[in-house]
Amino acid sequence: MLPTSFVLLAALASPALAGVQEIWWNLTYVQNANPDGLFPRRVVGVNGSWPPPPVNVQTTDSLLVHVTNSLSDPATLHHHGMFFNTTSWMDGAQGISECGIPPGGTFDYIVPVNTSDQWGTYWVHGHSSGQYVDGLRAPLILHPPKEVAEYDEEFTIILGDWYHEEHAVLLKQFISIANPGGAEPVPESGLVYFAQNSTYLGPIAGSNPAPVTSAVGFNENATLPFQPGKTYRLRIVNTAAFAMFYFWIDGHDMRIIEVDGTDVEEYPIDLIALTVAQRYSILVTARNDTSSNWVIHANMDTDMFDVVPPTLNPNVTSSITYNASAPLTNNGFVDEYHDVNDTAIVPVIVMAQPAATKTIELEVSFDTMDDGTNRAMFNGITHNNPLVPAVLSELTLGENATVAGAYGPTSFVVDYGDIIDIVIKNGDAGKHPFHLHGHKPMIVGRATNYTSSDPTLNPSIVEGQANPIRRDVVGIPSMGSATMRLVADNPGVWFLHCHIEWHLEVGLAVQFVEAPLQAQQHYGVPQKLLDNCKTLNFPTSGNAAGIASASDLHGLPLGPYPQILGWRPRGIGAMFGCVLTAVLGMLSVVWYSLGGQVTEEEMEREVHEQILAKEKRGKLFGLIKPKNREV
Repeated sequence: MLPTSFVLLAALASPALAGVQEIWWNLTYVQNANPDGLFPRRVVGVNGSWPPPPVNVQTTDSLLVHVTNSLSDPATLHHHGMFFNTTSWMDGAQGISECGIPPGGTFDYIVPVNTSDQWGTYWVHGHSSGQYVDGLRAPLILHPPKEVAEYDEEFTIILGDWYHEEHAVLLKQFISIANPGGAEPVPESGLVYFAQNSTYLGPIAGSNPAPVTSAVGFNENATLPFQPGKTYRLRIVNTAAFAMFYFWIDGHDMRIIEVDGTDVEEYPIDLIALTVAQRYSILVTARNDTSSNWVIHANMDTDMFDVVPPTLNPNVTSSITYNASAPLTNNGFVDEYHDVNDTAIVPVIVMAQPAATKTIELEVSFDTMDDGTNRAMFNGITHNNPLVPAVLSELTLGENATVAGAYGPTSFVVDYGDIIDIVIKNGDAGKHPFHLHGHKPMIVGRATNYTSSDPTLNPSIVEGQANPIRRDVVGIPSMGSATMRLVADNPGVWFLHCHIEWHLEVGLAVQFVEAPLQAQQHYGVPQKLLDNCKTLNFPTSGNAAGIASASDLHGLPLGPYPQILGWRPRGIGAMFGCVLTAVLGMLSVVWYSLGGQVTEEEMEREVHEQILAKEKRGKLFGLIKPKNREV
């Protein structure tokens, strides 16, 4: 077996003259982080600090991330939106791409930026044990040699929700028979903070932030320095676990120029709705007047919360500063919130819509299951991670790798070159952001009510679209649907899931096993990944249950299942007993009414016999006997 260092160098050697950007991340707990100024808590950070550092990479380079897991649970890193062409074992989705990095273990993630033909705004986050809820998240910016848009300077704006309890505590409360309706944990705060290049912007001078997070400005202690007349690119990333944000800037116009890593023609807009994991870049031209500074708004969509706690301020603000001594102008609320009509946005690079050859429909539902907990489902089935990471099953099953059942009940096998329509129908009462790993699909259709026969509410897909929008996270409102079209040209296994972390935890996910026979031709799984699985006591070959079979899934975790309504055997038996008792009682009443009554003499004799029997027994269950007496 070749040394790991040789394998890494070989993997990074193409194309010629490409550079390698290496970073070393030790995943660590950081005590007493307090970004909202309300509550110090333990978080998941990097190299002993929080938030994890922003990552900036030139597209002529590859990114090599050396990870050490100093946490108490297995960990992974997912570089969100990256394709990982034919190397899906680097994707970082626990249970799909890998088993995870065990506590005390290490792993090297190779992110082939220089060969992925990708640039723009992305992010990196934990994809194991809800660790990104606890803070393991940071922006990832890919810079091409020349940007399409012209601007003078750029900043990254990070949005996020913030919980005062750790994820493990909240998850136990969420998945519980005490929460049969499935009310998600509501964050205590929202966060806004800024980065430029590979550094976070510090707090406003004169503010008094909490010590552990004092190097970064958050919310009202954060500001963007603007100079009159300059045009700024603002990259906005929603890193929340649950909250959708509505974003706008008082006194300034905004023009969208990027959607999830796709350069687009300028699209003027007054307000941007960002559901979880979505990214937008906007151009903002600074004012010539420096007599006032201006408020930046990021309001959480509280319609998604079952309850809005009285202590929650869902409307987060920061600012643009022209002059530190000038007053701050706050224009207050907008008249009405609205979503971004992303299908009206036009990519700069033209890519015509191909004709679909296969359609997969996925309907979202939530229900209280047979174990009393509330779960999420696609097509009536809740997802459980397999025992063998799906990509390892794909690579070791041989010809059986083409059998969807070998990967568990929430799996779909697609052939190389298939052009697939994935139609997601949101039958739930809330909005959902859906993310597909390994691809950036076209959004070729939307419906506002997928159950309607009205073509204005549920239109047919228009074929032959010249250049539909391409993005990796699609937001779908209640009863709406979206059709994502993609070409199956990336062999591997790719996760599709709701990016609300609580919904992923309760099973709102499926996996796409793409071109398995072609994937086997690209086998290059690092030995370290297999060793990590062994350390965590997970098998590394065979079907989802670790068996060399296309159908024997003995031992695979399944369920829970929806409750079966109507009459079942035990209920029928109980009802039969009740009915039989009632019939016997009625017959007794009829018997008495027809002369079967007891005479008064018989009743007196029965009472007298009962009294004598009681005296004979004595008190306290016969322990105290009555004294003999004459009768």
